Amino acid sequence: MGKLSDLFRNPFSFLFTRSSQEDRLATYVIREHGRGRGLDDILDDPYVVNRAQPQQIARVLERPEVIRALGESAVAEQQQKLN
Repeated sequence: MGKLSDLFRNPFSFLFTRSSQEDRLATYVIREHGRGRGLDDILDDPYVVNRAQPQQIARVLERPEVIRALGESAVAEQQQKLN
C-alpha cells in the first residue's frame, strides 16, 4: 500500500524513476570498462544490443557514475556517434 500512497503524494514520480534495466546496463558498461575493454566494443556486445535501444544507451551514458568511470571524453565521443 506504500506505493499507492506515494503515487498520491507525487503523481508524476514515474517520470523521474530509472529503469532497473538501465541500472544493469550501466553496471555492465562500468564493469567491462574496468576490465580494460573499449566503449565501442562494450556497446557492440550482444548483451547490450539485445537489451537496449539507442535512446536507452544514450541515457545510460548520461549517468554520472558512468561518466566518472569512463571519463568525460570517451562518453562525449560515443554520444556524438549516437546522434
